[in-house]
Amino acid sequence: MRRRHPLGAARSHDLRADRLSGPLDPADRSRLEELLARHRFKPVHRLGQNFLVDPGLADAVAEAVGADAHDEVLEVGAGPGVLTVRLAARAGRVIAVELDRRLVAILREVTTGLANVEISAADVMKMPLPPVPIVAGNIPYYLTGALLPKILERPDPPRRVSLVVQKEVAQRWTRPGDWSLATLAVHLFAVPRLELELPRDAFWPAPEVDSALVVMDVRSRPAVPVDDLPGLLRVAERIFQFRRKQLGATLTRIAGPGAAERLKSVGIDPARRPQTLSLEEWSSLYRAFSGSGGKTA
Repeated sequence: MRRRHPLGAARSHDLRADRLSGPLDPADRSRLEELLARHRFKPVHRLGQNFLVDPGLADAVAEAVGADAHDEVLEVGAGPGVLTVRLAARAGRVIAVELDRRLVAILREVTTGLANVEISAADVMKMPLPPVPIVAGNIPYYLTGALLPKILERPDPPRRVSLVVQKEVAQRWTRPGDWSLATLAVHLFAVPRLELELPRDAFWPAPEVDSALVVMDVRSRPAVPVDDLPGLLRVAERIFQFRRKQLGATLTRIAGPGAAERLKSVGIDPARRPQTLSLEEWSSLYRAFSGSGGKTA
């Protein structure tokens, strides 16, 4: 069930100093500002460097990740370590990935003494992902669409993915009836839920939009029995380029005459739009058109 914590409402759950290696909690805004100033670091808006500065909400995010002492967690976009230190208090091992080398220096200071934290100064989109059961992170908004396929569409996916993303994106992933290509991909490989809403003023510097935590339980096998999932996603990508148009018109443009009749043959009204289709309907659509001389793939 979705939970919403207004800023400060979860203060009773603040992470105590004895949960960390020392008194430094980077979710404490005053301490974070001091830390960044000492390292002469200024957050860059275009890189999505907005840090969670509500200790109670940070603790709630870490708890929702669901890691225990037997788990390894890959943290994407570790930043100054707000989530890292909390995951380290719960998980057996944390691999914290951060691209910005200025933040890596800060992260190393914050995690000093935490023997179960490994820091990787790397671009998560270019590095081979380790086979871990849990992936978590507060990822930059611009990275969302590219990162998900890398995590989910692999032979050894994690069992759970917990990501703080833009609230609008979180709602699209979890709310039926207004799907995008990313939503389709998420539901093919996982069962997502909107776990927690985070208001923009829980971050510093405050972003222009609210955020939310989405927890995805990764499926043991894809949700629909399609032999060529990349082919299905390629077809869906072409169709979603015309998301405001009716499916009949779009598929006639892509696959040629007779598209409306083929849609009707699998129980799909040609007047519908792609964002309204269910997983099963996407599977039926793909099977109906995948033999059309390769025009849809």
